[in-house]
Amino acid sequence: MGRSATKAVILAGGRGTRLRPYSMFIPKPLVPIGDRPILEILLGQLKRIGIRDVVLCVNHLAEIIMSYLGDGSRYGVSIQYSLEDRPLNTVGPLKLVESLPDDFLVMNGDVLTDLDFANFFDYHLANGALLTVAAYRREVDIDFGVIQTNGKSNVATGFREKPRDSFLVSMGVYGFKRRVLEMVPAGEPYGFDSLMRDLLRRQERVQIYPYTGYWLDIGRPDDYEKANQDITSLDL
Repeated sequence: MGRSATKAVILAGGRGTRLRPYSMFIPKPLVPIGDRPILEILLGQLKRIGIRDVVLCVNHLAEIIMSYLGDGSRYGVSIQYSLEDRPLNTVGPLKLVESLPDDFLVMNGDVLTDLDFANFFDYHLANGALLTVAAYRREVDIDFGVIQTNGKSNVATGFREKPRDSFLVSMGVYGFKRRVLEMVPAGEPYGFDSLMRDLLRRQERVQIYPYTGYWLDIGRPDDYEKANQDITSLDL
């Protein structure tokens, strides 16, 4: 890497409601994939690209995460914790983090991917955008017959039986410029969806990094089960 990433922020404060009952007593980022929690896998990936300074934004069951990971020394990184006194959604917690560099890496704490974070961050630095979003094309099956209408007289104009649609979705991995945080309200819930809408409304540049490798959102039960099937064949 040229100007390599120096700091990464991992968003680990979610309640993991989609992953119940697994996440009822264990924080979602500590739910095991194979024999390791997903956070251990992420910390190992960050260490391999030279990032030693990691901030964990925590809220739900924070004391368990902090007790388990400690200061990060046994993973070869230095972990600092940013504790929310109430849920601030996905982007709101970043406003609490001190001493962020001009550009930094952000990721959700429930991402399992073989994305090269170093190459991704290089791309972010080179494109000059305020925000760079790693994106994955996901196929979604609709389990119903879908009817199209003309929208006026409720006359059917088309029909598709259980179609499959394709969407470009956020992977939960981002390159941020620090000045993005100027538009984030302090002490209020503010999500990635709000950030995207605000940036686009202001005609700010948001760069997409399409990725075709391996990616799962283990916050989804189907993805979590697949991750446990795949983990032994992945070099993570």
